[in-house]
Amino acid sequence: MTAAEKKQRYAELAKEIAAVLDGEDHLIARMATVSNILHHAFEHYFWTGFYLVDPKAPNQLVIGPYQGSLGCLRIAFGKGVCGTAAATRQTQIVDDVQAFAGHIACDARSQSEIVVPVITAAGNLIAVFDVDSDNKAQFDEIDRDGLERIIQASFA
Repeated sequence: MTAAEKKQRYAELAKEIAAVLDGEDHLIARMATVSNILHHAFEHYFWTGFYLVDPKAPNQLVIGPYQGSLGCLRIAFGKGVCGTAAATRQTQIVDDVQAFAGHIACDARSQSEIVVPVITAAGNLIAVFDVDSDNKAQFDEIDRDGLERIIQASFA
């Protein structure tokens, strides 16, 4: 897929997701829908889903709606790629998860990853959106831009 084709695909997905979510205000329903649509949109999306900030343990993420193999149930802020995205509130792109200090191997087949923080319009971190690939270096700035736009439009 060329860069232009990937940008176009994200633009199409943004419209599709917005249309499907229109009128739905339940957070879990929205997350389940986003993870499902995105998981099936790209061949290199191996694991696609959300880790939610646990209101009972606010420095911990707990598994939310996802597509793919079994995920880790809990991740502490600052641990692994998801915990780093939560702690820094910045999207993380990792070309080789084995080279990422403190990587948490929920599935040994995972080779690269992108994690986008989910921040509400009020500025509250409520989750992170995690995508893993079973190939190295599968995510780039086009993925960052496309996913950040979709996540912001879906949850801000």
